[in-house]
Amino acid sequence: MPFAASRCRAFSRWLSETLAAEEPVAPTPLRQDIRADVCIVGGGFTGLWSAIRIKEASPDSEVVIVEARLCGSGASGRNGGFVLSLWAKYQSLAKMCGEAEALRLCQLSSQAIIELQSFCQQHDIDAQLRLDGWLWSATTTAQLGSWDSTVKQLELLGQSPFARLTPGLAAQCSGSRLHLDGVFESVAATVQPASLARGLLRHARKLGVKVYEASPMQTLENGQPARVRCAQGSVSAGKVILAMNAWAARFADIRKAFVVVSSDVVMTRPLPGLLEEIGWRNGMSISDSRMLVHYYRTTPDGCIVFGKGGGSEQLVYGAKLADKLDGPSNIAATVAAHLRRAYPGVQAADITSNWTGPIDRTRNGLPHFGSLPGQPHILYAIGYSGNGVGPSMLGGRILAALALQLDNEWSRCGLVHGLQRDFPPEPLRYLGGRLVRHAVGQVDLAADENRQPPWLMQQLSKLAPSGLSPTKTGTADPR
Repeated sequence: MPFAASRCRAFSRWLSETLAAEEPVAPTPLRQDIRADVCIVGGGFTGLWSAIRIKEASPDSEVVIVEARLCGSGASGRNGGFVLSLWAKYQSLAKMCGEAEALRLCQLSSQAIIELQSFCQQHDIDAQLRLDGWLWSATTTAQLGSWDSTVKQLELLGQSPFARLTPGLAAQCSGSRLHLDGVFESVAATVQPASLARGLLRHARKLGVKVYEASPMQTLENGQPARVRCAQGSVSAGKVILAMNAWAARFADIRKAFVVVSSDVVMTRPLPGLLEEIGWRNGMSISDSRMLVHYYRTTPDGCIVFGKGGGSEQLVYGAKLADKLDGPSNIAATVAAHLRRAYPGVQAADITSNWTGPIDRTRNGLPHFGSLPGQPHILYAIGYSGNGVGPSMLGGRILAALALQLDNEWSRCGLVHGLQRDFPPEPLRYLGGRLVRHAVGQVDLAADENRQPPWLMQQLSKLAPSGLSPTKTGTADPR
C-alpha cells in the first residue's frame, strides 16, 4: 500500500480526503548527500510559501524542502481552515513594533487574503476558498465587548476593518441564538487547508523546488554551510529555514519563546438541510471570545467543522512533543458537546470525525521570525498561535527576504523579532502551565454558567498567553 494511503489515517480528515483525490504516488525520501542554497525544514504553509517566494525572487537559487511525513501533514493540513488577517491583534502588534508598522502589517495581511484568491485561480489550486468574512462573537455575557478596545482604537486611527452589528444580527447570520453580539470582518476566508497545502506543493515543484517527504531531520549541524541530516541523506546549505511550527520546540533557543497547546476539531457529515433551516447559508467563519476559543465554519457541501483551541490539559514537557498531539482528539466528546450547545439540531450521530494537533503560542499571540542567536544563516518562524493560514503568506515573504539577504520592507518588518525567554524553564514551565490552563478552563466554565469565577482562578488566568483574539477575561495587555 502506498505510503500516503497507509499513513493518512493518522492525519486529519482534511488531508485524508485530499490524498485520496491525488495520484497514489509514494513520497520521495532523501537518500543522498546534496547541496542547496536554501534548505527548508518543514513542508507546511510557511515552508512552501518561503520556497515559492525565494524561487520567484531568485529563480536560479537551489531550494530544497525536507518534510518529516507528507507536506501538509502538520498544522497546515489539520487546522480549521480560517484565513484571517492580523487586525484583531492590532494592539499587540502596536506594542511590539509601533503604531505605523502595526497598521502596515494589518493592511498587508488583509491584502494577502485577496491575493490568495487570485493565486489559487492562476495556479489551478482548488482550495474551496470562500471570501465570506469572519464573525468575532460573544456567546456569554462575560464575553460581550471583548472587541471594543481594538475596534475603538482602530476607529480613532481612521481604520474600520470590523463592522458593528445591529442587535440580533449575530444570531441571525450564524444560525444560533447562542451568539449574543459580535463584529464582522469582511476580508476573511475559509479554505480546505490540506488542499491548499498540496496545491502549494505542486506549484513549488513547478518552480524547481526539490521536495523530499518522509525525511525527518535527525540533526542540524550549524557550521558554514549548515547541514541538515536525515536518516539516509543530508542537505548542505548556505541558509536553513526552520519552518517546523510547534516541532521547533526541539531547539532550546526557540522553545523558550513559546508554549505548545492543543487544537481539537470535530466534523459532521453534510447537513445542508439543517444549515438552510437555521440560516447559516455561506462560508462565514465564526469564533467566540473565550480564552479556550471555539472556532467553527461550514464546508461547501454542508459539513460543520467545530474546533476548540487549548482545550486539552495534556501539555508538553520540554521538547517531548513527538506524536503526543497527533491523531484522534482525546477531548472529542467535550468539543462535540460545545458544538451541539451552539447548534442543538446537530445529533450525536452526525459527528463523523475528529482530530487534534499542536499550536505554538507566543506570549503576545503573534508570529516571530529571525535567526538563531549567533547563527545568522539559520532562520526560524514560530508562534502563529492559532492564526497561521493567512499570516504564513507574510511569513513566506519575510523568510525569503532574510534567506536572500535582501534589505527591504520584509526583512525589516516588525515581525522580525529576536528570541527571548518569555516562559520559564522546566519544570516550572510545565507545572505552571498546568495551573494556568486549569484556571483558564475554570474562568471559561464560570462564564458559560453565568457566574463569577473564583478570584484565584481569575488571577492565574491572566498569566495565559494571548490566543486567536483578545478576550475580556484573559490577558488584557499582552506584551
